[in-house]
Amino acid sequence: MSAVTSEYVNWFRHSSPYINAHRGKTFVLMLGGEAIADANFANTVHDIALLNSLGVRLVLVHGARPQAEQRLQARGVETRLHHDLRVTTPEILECVIEAVGSLRTEIEAQLSMGLANTPMHGARIRVCSGNFVTARPVGVLDGVDMGHTGELRRIDHEGVRRLLDLNQIVLLSNLGYSPTGEVFNLSVEEVATQAAIALKADKLILFGSRPGIQDSQGELRSELLASTAARLVQQYLAKLDDPEQPYSETACLLEAAATACQQGVPRCHLISYHDDGALLAELFTRDGQGTMVVSHSYEQVRPANIEDVGGILELIAPLEEKGVLVRRSRERLEAEIERFTVVERDGAIIGCAALYPFPEEAIGELACVAIDQTYRGGQRGDMLLEAIEDQAIALGLKRLFVLTTRTAHWFLERGFGNAPLDELPGEKKALYNFQRNSKVFFKRLG
Repeated sequence: MSAVTSEYVNWFRHSSPYINAHRGKTFVLMLGGEAIADANFANTVHDIALLNSLGVRLVLVHGARPQAEQRLQARGVETRLHHDLRVTTPEILECVIEAVGSLRTEIEAQLSMGLANTPMHGARIRVCSGNFVTARPVGVLDGVDMGHTGELRRIDHEGVRRLLDLNQIVLLSNLGYSPTGEVFNLSVEEVATQAAIALKADKLILFGSRPGIQDSQGELRSELLASTAARLVQQYLAKLDDPEQPYSETACLLEAAATACQQGVPRCHLISYHDDGALLAELFTRDGQGTMVVSHSYEQVRPANIEDVGGILELIAPLEEKGVLVRRSRERLEAEIERFTVVERDGAIIGCAALYPFPEEAIGELACVAIDQTYRGGQRGDMLLEAIEDQAIALGLKRLFVLTTRTAHWFLERGFGNAPLDELPGEKKALYNFQRNSKVFFKRLG
C-alpha cells in the first residue's frame, strides 16, 4: 500500500465514528452572499451534497449582501445604516429581492449538477424553498422609519421538518413574509440562528471569511464556551467608536453562535468559506478546522471504565516504546481500570493517569500519566493531577508520590519535591526497578 493510500485509508477509518454520529441529525448552514460569491463555493456545494448523501438533514440559509450592494451601486441608490441595520426603502427592497432570487436559482442549479466527471454525479438532490419565515417590520427606531427592514417573528419548523423527512434540502433566505403579504429584509444571521433554535438542530454551521477565533498569540481556538463567545462580542462592540458602523463579521457570527447555544443548540461551528474542505474537516476530524462554540465543554475528565481500556492502551503505547512508561498488559489494565482517570475528547481518550493508594502509610502513587502528543501544551495534565489529588484526599491520603525518568521538571513545577528512595512505601520500595533508576518525587496534600 502506498503512503498516500495508507493516509487516505487511515483518515477514512477515523472518520467513520463521525459519519455514524451525524447520520439523521439536523444541521443548519449559514452562507452569506460573500460565501456564495467566493471561488470556493463550488467545492462547498460538493461537500454539502456529500453530507446529504450521508444522511444529514440540511437547512441552508443564504444571504445576499454583496449582491444587493452591487445592484444598488449600479442604480446609484444611496443606503443608510441605523443601529447596525439597513434602512430598507421600496427601491432597496427591490434590489434585495432580485439578489435573493438570483442566488436562490444559482444555489439550486449548483445542487442539481450530476455530470459524470463531478463529485455530484448520481446525487439527485431535491431542494425546496418557500415562505417558511414569517416577519414583521422593525418600524420606527429612535425616530427613523426603517421601512421594509424586518425582524423575524416565526419559523415554520413543522413545515421544514416534513421536507427534511423526505430527504430534501431546505433553502431559506434573508427574506421574511408577513400575513398581510409584505416582504421584509432580515439579517441572515438572525434567520439562521432562529431556524436552528426552532428546529432544535444538532448544529449551526456559520461560514465566514476567517477559519474561526484566534487567541492573543494568533493560534486558532478549536473550542469556545458560549459564555466566552458572548463576552467577546461585547469586547468587539466596545471597540466600535462610530455607532453607525456595522458589527464586524466576527462579532455577528459569535453573537449568532452564542445565542443559538444559549437557547438549546448543542454545537455551533465557525469555519471559513475560503478554505476548500473546511466543512468536511470540521465535521469529520477530531480537532476540526474552525472554532466550535458549545454551552459546555465536550472535553471532560472522568473516571475510566472497562470500555476505555483500548483507548488507554493506544495512548500509552508510544510512551512505553520510548521507555517513559512501564509496560502494562491489557489484562493488568483491565484489572486496574478503576484506578484510572481519563481525559475524553469527543469520544476519544487523549489523557490518563492512575492512583494507587497505600492506606497504611497514608500515601498514594500517581502513575501512568500520559497526554496524547497532539494535545500537549494545554491544561490537561493539570486537570488530571487535580482530579487525582482530589481522589487521594477523599481517601484520607496525606502525600502523593511519583516515579519518573523523563518528566521531573513538570512535577517540580507543580509542587513535588525530590525525595530519597527510603520514603517510598515498603511494598513499592521492594518492587523498585534499579535498572530504570526512576527519580522519586513527593507532594504533600491538603
